[in-house]
Order: sequence, then structure tokens, then C-alpha cells
Amino acid sequence: MQTPIDVVDAFTDRPYAGNPAAVCMLQQAADEAWMQRVAAEMNLSETAFLVPTAPATWQLRWFTPRVEVDLCGHATLAAAHVLWHEQHLTHAMLQFDTRSGRLHAQRDGDWICLDFPADPPQRVEPTDALVAALGCTPDVVLRGHSDLLAILPDVDVVRGLAPDMRRLLQLDARGVIVSAQADGAPYDFVSRFFGPRVGIDEDPVTGSAHCLLGPYWGERLAKTTLLGFQASARGGTVGVQLQGERVQLRGRAVTTLRATLYA
Repeated sequence: MQTPIDVVDAFTDRPYAGNPAAVCMLQQAADEAWMQRVAAEMNLSETAFLVPTAPATWQLRWFTPRVEVDLCGHATLAAAHVLWHEQHLTHAMLQFDTRSGRLHAQRDGDWICLDFPADPPQRVEPTDALVAALGCTPDVVLRGHSDLLAILPDVDVVRGLAPDMRRLLQLDARGVIVSAQADGAPYDFVSRFFGPRVGIDEDPVTGSAHCLLGPYWGERLAKTTLLGFQASARGGTVGVQLQGERVQLRGRAVTTLRATLYA
């Protein structure tokens, strides 16, 4: 069996920045255990698997090296980029059927716009376990569908944070987002994402986290259009447009590798 696979850096316009995702093009549904083994072999934060189901429509699944996940922004962006730039499709809109429902992607120049469900977080009390894991006390803690969001005093605290991954692993959340208001244009906020429970100590750029970050910072800053910077070592930029119960995520992507799986 020979299966094409690409590696794409998402939420960036230059190679070896943003968040790398593998995109595997399948002709028919594959065995779940095989997909998990491929994701472990690629050892990236996510590997996306695409199966065509109708014109301009694909089944899309995402796997970390350890588990399948319900929603992944950067690997969806990478999948759309491969379909348009490497498969040379001309459809104005792409549709993906996923564990989080149907998602859409549209082109806007060299940007790709993703339509995702909003995840407005609810305020909760910070636990001793979270404070111990982060090594600081957040100003505010909120919980979304799967993640915790900790608001920190300023950008410097976000950038300098060195959380205890073993303690984070014990928290009841897919991951922990930390964020602060940006200290100058062009960004509205900065963030980082830690997900040791799904095999990712720190994710370079996390599209799905912006489904929480967008509603929170949109309400706090009284804005519906925002620009976020994820301050990982690689770094990446995510545009956010709030649209009621949906969030439009905007980003760019670059292909860095094309290969073939032989097993």
C-alpha cells in the first residue's frame, strides 16, 4: 500500500514556524489502529486523515501521537491547504465532516478561513492543583468544553511560564491555555497551550483554543475581530472573527514535506 502524506506548517507564512501537521490522503476509510500508528510515527501534535465522500466534501479525523481528538484547528487548516495547493482543487469552499460536526473552509487570498463552533468559557474558581501546576495564581480561570483557560497578568508572565507537566497531566482537562492581553499592535492577545494529557507538552499554535480565546477576549475588549499570537518557540498568528455561535479562524500555511507511506 502506498499512501501520500504531506507535512504543512499552519498559522504561518514561512517554513519551520507555526504548527506542523501531517495530512494523509486516503481513498477510503482506514483502520483506526493504523491511523493511530501513523500519527505516532509522524510524532507531530496532530495528523489529519482525509477521505472523500462527495464533491468538495471529506471525512476528516485528527490523531495526536497518543489519541484521537474531537477538534483541531491547525490540522484542518493544513488539510485545506493541501487540497487547494497540492491537489490543485478549484472549489471555492471545502466541507469536512468531523467528530465536531461539519466544518467549512474558504480561501481569502493567501489566507484560509475556517468556520468552527464557538466555545464560550465559563468562569470557575482556580484550584490548588492548577495553581501548583502553573507555578502562579491566574487572575481569572475559565472552563470550556474540553480545556481550561487561565488569564495571567501580562505578556511577560505568559512568555516566561514554565509549568509542571506532571501536575498538568493530573488535571481534568484536555489542555490548559494561558493568555494575557497583548502589549501592543497588531495583536489583541497572546497565548500558549499545554496538553500533556493528549501527548503534547506544548502545542506550537492551537486553532481550537481560539474557539475559547475569541469569545473571552471579544467580550473583554468589546471587539468581534481579533488577532492573536501564540507565543510558543515556533510562534504563530491566528485571526478570529466572532459570528454568534460560530468562530471564523483565519491563517496561512506552507508545505514543507511531501512523502509516501509504504505500509
